[in-house]
Amino acid sequence: MSYLIIPKGYKSVLTPEETEHGIKLLKDYFQQALSKALKLRRVTAPLFVLQGRGINDDLSGVERAVSFPVKDLDDQRAEVVHSLAKWKRMSLAEYKIRPGYGLYTDMNAIRADENLGNLHSLYVDQWDWEKTITASNRNLRYLKRVVKDIYSAMLDTEEFICTCYPQLRPFLSRRIHFIHSEELLQRYPGLSPKEREDAVCREFGSVFIIGIGGNLSDGKPHDLRAPDYDDWSTPNEDGYEGLNGDLLVWNPVLQRSFEVSSMGIRVDETAMRRQLSLSGCTEREKLYFHQRLLEGKLPLSIGGGIGQSRLCMLFLQKAHIGEIQASIWPDDQREACRRAGINLI
Repeated sequence: MSYLIIPKGYKSVLTPEETEHGIKLLKDYFQQALSKALKLRRVTAPLFVLQGRGINDDLSGVERAVSFPVKDLDDQRAEVVHSLAKWKRMSLAEYKIRPGYGLYTDMNAIRADENLGNLHSLYVDQWDWEKTITASNRNLRYLKRVVKDIYSAMLDTEEFICTCYPQLRPFLSRRIHFIHSEELLQRYPGLSPKEREDAVCREFGSVFIIGIGGNLSDGKPHDLRAPDYDDWSTPNEDGYEGLNGDLLVWNPVLQRSFEVSSMGIRVDETAMRRQLSLSGCTEREKLYFHQRLLEGKLPLSIGGGIGQSRLCMLFLQKAHIGEIQASIWPDDQREACRRAGINLI
């Protein structure tokens, strides 16, 4: 229950029927806007991959993947993906997608270790995307350009859904503000990382926090990141480290910051070796994905994930992600939501 927020006086703007229709409209519109903005084509993705090949996303390194034995493969274990961060990069190579173009897919995952609440479910659905780049694109200027393109697609989608449902009112700021996680620490030195996110989103509306994964001046990272996909340790032209980050906006329903996307320029051979060493994971260099990268068989890329239910929850102005997707919730959370008029599917 500690992860549940009950907004005072909350009442859904849309009926259940309007909500279901709105989800479909919103998903269809945004993926087309994203595809056009980033020059992406849709591909089909796996729900599970074989264990022990280094293909699954390790997230922060402590989450357990849901796994099962495969009878026809001599009981080798497969595991449900956490995300497709590494699989997408291999797909860029297999499809021979040239620089400036990329792919996106519908990613579905089960994250059994989530702390369930308004924003976190056992079921994760997102648009996972990846784009081939050149060595000249591995810089902060290019990262910011891609972030702005994604945010422009979000603004277009908000305008579209508010036209479909005039009872919804637009709230996104017209511009996105960029700040490095070290700058954020210096700006709000007495606050926790989560409190810093709330403070900066309250101040600017929509924010991209750069450099997530490496230690800051207080000896701690802003948040944890796996060492083998995003590049969080390469210095950028602003003098800080990190070519990745999180896109957050101020959520007027929950009155807090709201993460929409995690993304970044991906590691090259040098950055991956450095980050595996910093994280004490050098043994991963022997895994299939890591060997392909170190042998120069994978393209340089940028990529990320954008939460589908998250985006629908935000633009349809819902208080709980369970109003958008069907999942499992603790009995006390479901009852508290029922009493507050929050209709969990």
